[in-house]
Amino acid sequence: MVSERSLAVLRVIVQDYVATREPVGSKSIVERHSFGVSSATIRNDMALLEEEDLIAAPHTSSGRVPTDKGYRVFVDQLADLRPLSGPQRQAIEAFLDEAEDLDDVLSRTVRLLSELTHQVALAQYPSFGGERVRHVELVSLGPHRLMTVLITDSGRVDQRISDPGEEVDETYLAELRARLNTDLGGLGVGEVPTALQRLTGTVAPARQSIVDAVTASLVEQVHATRRDRLVMAGAANLVRTESDFQGSIYPVLDAIERQVTLLKLFGEMEIDGAGVAARIGRENAGTGLEETSVLAGSYSSGGSRARLGLVGPIRMDYSNNMAAVRAVARYLTRLLGED
Repeated sequence: MVSERSLAVLRVIVQDYVATREPVGSKSIVERHSFGVSSATIRNDMALLEEEDLIAAPHTSSGRVPTDKGYRVFVDQLADLRPLSGPQRQAIEAFLDEAEDLDDVLSRTVRLLSELTHQVALAQYPSFGGERVRHVELVSLGPHRLMTVLITDSGRVDQRISDPGEEVDETYLAELRARLNTDLGGLGVGEVPTALQRLTGTVAPARQSIVDAVTASLVEQVHATRRDRLVMAGAANLVRTESDFQGSIYPVLDAIERQVTLLKLFGEMEIDGAGVAARIGRENAGTGLEETSVLAGSYSSGGSRARLGLVGPIRMDYSNNMAAVRAVARYLTRLLGED
């Protein structure tokens, strides 16, 4: 059974090792921290931690470093996440408030989260099964080119360019735009294909090619809004921390590129009461991410929940990184209109 003081020793070993990347010895613990006991007592505590496989010696006669299990105990013992500073919170608000649509919001989110933590940041697009059509716009780009723009009530904007095979009549385009917004406005995105089928059955043969091009684009756009995908930033941070990986970082990069792996991990992670989940080291077995930690939080958009988080080396600043994930997730929920 690990005592409270031994757990306190584990916490400072994790914190010092994360800060210095140097194995931590009993002498340095006594010098840096106010335990009020001798080095011999700290060595006894460290021996107990080693017996429990919470710390290990990377070399003979060296200090100790946390194991995956030690990091897990450390994370589980984080009663309170260190709040972000006032300037950090203001930076989040100022940067994300400038976003123009959902794509821009998520792109800014991962860039910001990566800058705050110096890790790889990822954000999952929300599922738009519950989203509704706000507006459809049709824009002529020339005699034979047409852009279809679908806007949902979450603020997501998706556009497609098509060639209807005949000259685009601006007058008819205005009529079709009005008809589409009357028929589709307020519908759930899942209802759009059926509504479009009804529309195509009422079109004059002379207009069929234009309507077919528009409806095909809209169906593609609806399917795109419902597809799981991630946006990512900060992959270069892995290269900067390459010394934290015993082997090559390429399996990690490959796993990140294969979005299905991370989407599966995100789906399996249970967000705790603090609003963050962590998968550490060997807990990611079989994914290519065994030498990393994955942190995840969740945000809401249009009644749908999605994940955002970080991937980085096991030796990371969990308190700061988890606080950043939680803060950005909460602000993202507010920005996208959820209470």
